[in-house]
Amino acid sequence: MNTKRDKIGNFWCHIYLIILTIIAVFPLLWIILSSVKTTGELTANPTTFLPKQFTFENFSHVIHDLGFAVNIKNSIIISLVTTLIAITVSAMAAYGIVRFFPKFGNIMSKLLVTTYMFPPILLAIPYSLVMASVGLSNTRIGLVIVYLSFSVPYAVWMLVGFFNTVPLEIEEAAKIDGADRLQTFVKIVLPLVMPGIVATAIYTFINAWNEFLYALILINSSEKMTVSVALRSLQGAEILSWGDMMAASVLVVVPSIIFFMFIQRKIAAGMTEGSIK
Repeated sequence: MNTKRDKIGNFWCHIYLIILTIIAVFPLLWIILSSVKTTGELTANPTTFLPKQFTFENFSHVIHDLGFAVNIKNSIIISLVTTLIAITVSAMAAYGIVRFFPKFGNIMSKLLVTTYMFPPILLAIPYSLVMASVGLSNTRIGLVIVYLSFSVPYAVWMLVGFFNTVPLEIEEAAKIDGADRLQTFVKIVLPLVMPGIVATAIYTFINAWNEFLYALILINSSEKMTVSVALRSLQGAEILSWGDMMAASVLVVVPSIIFFMFIQRKIAAGMTEGSIK
């Protein structure tokens, strides 16, 4: 009796999850299908789901004529540099906190997270003035520095939990075998917390990729503009082309989703291991 009731319960749970999945996926699917519609079809009847005629003219116009490929390159460079620097600095900082200053370090890492209590708009003017005074306005380096100021504190706080899962006995055994502190950190500790590092790196990369406010304020050159600002500039055009907007949205969103699908297992493993102390 309980088995039959469990099967019925599981059936309705699956139906419920399928409905939620359809609701969540429908907007993305509609954007993808709209991006391959002709301009006339989008203007005449934008609510149709399936396109009558498939075309890639919107993608060609966005990439070649509007220079969206340059914006994608800028976002990739800025996001990758931010992620690499943030993970390198945060990994060493988190390891130092766990092994050398456990009590004071835990308090300090929690204080670092309090920076997320303040809305980013509060720091927009101070950051603009500082970057202008040091000559880093309208530069990718200046934008990377701003992103690091937000990503490093949170990355340190996350990685402290992962480094706490590494037993001290493993490092002591490596020391007995003749490994110094750096070799132990690189060859022993880092591989053990790699799922957590991957999860933190993906979180940092996505935040830098999607950031809009500081990219809009600090960058005023179209050649250095990121995808989020470039996508917003399409909406501010005199004549809004929905085909260009949909194609640009697909170029921004779909690669991230595909990449996320490949590394979702590592993210899940990293989050699970980081929650165990």
